[in-house]
Amino acid sequence: MVYDVAIVGAGVVGALIARELSKYEIKTVLLEKLNDVAQGTTKANSAIVHAGYDAVPGTFKAALNVEGTRLMSSLCRDLSVPYKNIGSLVVGFSQEDIKTIESLFHRGKKNHVPQLEIIGRERLLELEPNINGQAVGALYAPSAGIVCPYELCIAAAENAVINGVRLMRNFEVRSINSDNNGDFVISSDNDKVTAKYIINAAGVYSDVIAAMIGDNSFSITPRKGEYLLLDKSMSGIVSRTVFQCPNKMGKGVLITPTVDNNVLIGPSAEDIEERDDLSTTESGLRSVRESVQKSVPNFIIRDIITSFTGIRAHGSSDDFIIGKSSANEKFINVAGIESPGLSAAPAIAVYVEKIILSELPGLKVKENYNPIREKPVRFRELSTAQRKALIAKNKAYGRIVCRCETVTQGEILDAIRSPVGATDVDGVKRRTRSGMGRCQGGFCGSKVVEILARELGTTLDGVTKFGGESKFVIGKTK
Repeated sequence: MVYDVAIVGAGVVGALIARELSKYEIKTVLLEKLNDVAQGTTKANSAIVHAGYDAVPGTFKAALNVEGTRLMSSLCRDLSVPYKNIGSLVVGFSQEDIKTIESLFHRGKKNHVPQLEIIGRERLLELEPNINGQAVGALYAPSAGIVCPYELCIAAAENAVINGVRLMRNFEVRSINSDNNGDFVISSDNDKVTAKYIINAAGVYSDVIAAMIGDNSFSITPRKGEYLLLDKSMSGIVSRTVFQCPNKMGKGVLITPTVDNNVLIGPSAEDIEERDDLSTTESGLRSVRESVQKSVPNFIIRDIITSFTGIRAHGSSDDFIIGKSSANEKFINVAGIESPGLSAAPAIAVYVEKIILSELPGLKVKENYNPIREKPVRFRELSTAQRKALIAKNKAYGRIVCRCETVTQGEILDAIRSPVGATDVDGVKRRTRSGMGRCQGGFCGSKVVEILARELGTTLDGVTKFGGESKFVIGKTK
């Protein structure tokens, strides 16, 4: 089969592009080198839907951020993904900071960010009583929000697959060549795909993929950011996303609620060479902890339940790199998608859709295209009456597997059997929150392994944490 479009990279950008293209009568394949979607930058970032005041006016970052934020609410509603429009604050602690805030305010106005305002100390403390009393003012952006990036990615991928896109996991692109028809032949270690167009959404590897067709027009620097996640007992310490004034390395350390009522702190910012270095460090986490205390001094360290690292794809350009490659016009780069990449992702998908429509004019929308992804069962959100009715239909929903997050066996089975089903423990975790609570899988982890082994038809030592050789069980003791 020759595909019309091959998308390299199943992060949130690649998955949303796949969803946009799935509405048309074309053959699309989504290629992911790892064991699941949302395994790169998408699974480990700040989960912020930015208002759009930070980007330089006239750039992709500015225009697509503001438009993506506008689209996010309706997109999440269609895909049954949690989204909260909580607003954000950039807090200043000096008159120099206030000058930066005034600059951001005027930049935001040029970017057409709605409802922006500069507020003083008194109003700031009314909005966020736990803010450091030494704060002198803030930029308030009511249009900002929060979303779960990996849930959005999974939902978009599911909707794309339901509408006819093929997802190929564990397909690491090793080479790209041309056949006699001028089509691309994309090869992994074990398979090949032929496509008329390639969309390069490969994150921190997008420059590597581009170089395979002779496009060396940009480079990607991996930028490492370490985070701390607080227990739900700290919910309410802030009600909005709270930033410090930005610097050349990014938007600085923030503290924000999550859509699941935890509290997230981070990230640090360090340019590194290793693109897959997800290690946390004592110094990095300490810097995050100490820095955020400038904004909110009274968070409780003992309520940190986990730490993690994300890698951002910092491009050689200060802007997103989106468009046809100079090396081959049928190769479309979607690269350097760092912050505000998540916020811009819905608008990026629409922008790339327009490029494909300009290349393939006259494409017809499928008569049976369905933009809606049904909401998965979330037992913890149901009333007692709803729970009883659900259990009466299927007893698997009456067996609690994860006590911290109230996740049932029925939900785990749904996650494994879904159109883009979980095939490892982390996949179940991202789809159900099993293992994301206070004990971090200490109670439910072994049970999830057993369910996966049974559903996938493998032995316990065949179940992995995130694919490859990340096995939980390596043999019997007796």
